[in-house]
Amino acid sequence: MNRRQLIQKLAIGIPAVLLADKLSGFQPARGERQEFIEKIIAGPFSPTWDSLTDYQAPDWFRDAKFGIWAHWGPQCQPEAGDWYAREMYMEGSWKYKYHVEKYGHPSRFGFKDVINTWKAENWDPGSLVSLYKSAGARYFMALANHHDNLDLYNSKYQKNWNSTKVGPKKDIIGGWAAAAKKHGLPFGVSVHAAHAWSWFETSQRADKNGSMAGVPYDGRLTKADGGGNWWEGLDPQELYAQNHPLSRNSLDNNAVHRQWDWGNGVTPPSSTYINRFYNRTIDLIDRYHPDMVYFDDSQLPLWPVSDAGLKIAAHLYNKSIRDKGRLDAVITGKILNQMQRKAMVWDIERGQSNNIEPPPWQTDTCIGDWHYDRGIYDRKGYKTAKTIIHTLIDVVSKNGNLMLNIPVRGDGTIDELERGTVEEIGVWMKANGESIYGTRPWKIFGEGPAQQVSPVLNAQGFNEGKGKAFNSQDIRFAIKEKELFATVMGWPEEGWVVISSLAEGAPEYPGKINNIRLLASGENLRFERTPRGLKVFFPASLPQAFYANALRIN
Repeated sequence: MNRRQLIQKLAIGIPAVLLADKLSGFQPARGERQEFIEKIIAGPFSPTWDSLTDYQAPDWFRDAKFGIWAHWGPQCQPEAGDWYAREMYMEGSWKYKYHVEKYGHPSRFGFKDVINTWKAENWDPGSLVSLYKSAGARYFMALANHHDNLDLYNSKYQKNWNSTKVGPKKDIIGGWAAAAKKHGLPFGVSVHAAHAWSWFETSQRADKNGSMAGVPYDGRLTKADGGGNWWEGLDPQELYAQNHPLSRNSLDNNAVHRQWDWGNGVTPPSSTYINRFYNRTIDLIDRYHPDMVYFDDSQLPLWPVSDAGLKIAAHLYNKSIRDKGRLDAVITGKILNQMQRKAMVWDIERGQSNNIEPPPWQTDTCIGDWHYDRGIYDRKGYKTAKTIIHTLIDVVSKNGNLMLNIPVRGDGTIDELERGTVEEIGVWMKANGESIYGTRPWKIFGEGPAQQVSPVLNAQGFNEGKGKAFNSQDIRFAIKEKELFATVMGWPEEGWVVISSLAEGAPEYPGKINNIRLLASGENLRFERTPRGLKVFFPASLPQAFYANALRIN
């Protein structure tokens, strides 16, 4: 059965999970459960795209605009950046060299052993969430698992390889959830583990060169190999999920990107793998009751080779209606077509739309790398508060939200440079937050030279920083009730700005303008309105964080 036939089976409602073992060549152990164990909650949503298109994003999400994310797990322990658990097995890569020098050869010290070094000994979730709230975050999200496949919670279905049993031996999601609840923030979880199947294939390799040539890495170890080791009694295959043939072109380190949608020769995941992921995610939702679930997937997890993601989405939506009397939950996914954007919130990774999007959407980005990277700290390479605030304003003007990751060190703390950036964001948000929270897009999102060079949005995102830098000629708009906010993306050296979209007789704003105030200080500003534009005169004294200046117009 080819891929097209498989998708046709899905289209008529036959779960592809029942076909997966035939495609992958995987043979389950005798007596192994093949069906979904956890049942989805009944309700108005069914696990089909047509049913899910009745979704509408809740007001809390549309009003919040700004969230902070703790993309934190065992891959932060080496302090060598994102995708460490994959790239440490890529001979010749800098992460491979770093790993050999720091820990030893990956045949002897694999990622499972990195997990064992992660203790999170200084983690104080309440203190961090309090800091993020004071910086203006209106929702908070935490990593529930990454492609490394370790669940960071008391997982019923990943019962041996979770953070309560190995590594820190702490319920990471439980701690974050309690802190978010204490500080009154909606709580989200990010789920990335669907791709461990192919992402971890590098762990099946061996060196091609040197004294260890031909010695396999630890990706094919089993429970029987654990005697005398710290992991005796544990099965590494429950973590690595590598008891399957390699995908086509697996030795090409970039092939995983082309196979992210489960095509282009990836070995199809087995029904056992699919079922475990499904059950783990339902257990996560039922145990911790997140308001939001972020999926690091094209559309939904395991689509289109399985309907597991559709089932999870229907379950979360129906659970929200059952528990709260209304649909109050959010699911985000990437690379969505127009129909799919009606079923969930479109997430753009490290990038943003060039237009006002009718359904609410979200961009997720980071001040550094997704997992903590000591090199970025050493070279002082974090994004500035100015860059983050400019991104937030631009995204909000286009009906979006910003989810910002602050990388956490392995011990559970953030460094002083990160803390300084977070605090500076808070300074601007305290003075100008009214122009962000609860707003909606205006008739146009803005004007100015930056929008004349719109960076192309490729795949799931990755167009940030490719456009023209903002300056005081760039304006971004948002509305709240009867007030219009026009944010000037810099302090004008001339002492004034001209907003052409608000010229006398402009079709976007034909009404009269009575008053303009600088939001940060509350000062009334002198202005002149002519057919050429609205000329606003700025005061002599600069407010704090003057790189973006919100004007209240009524």
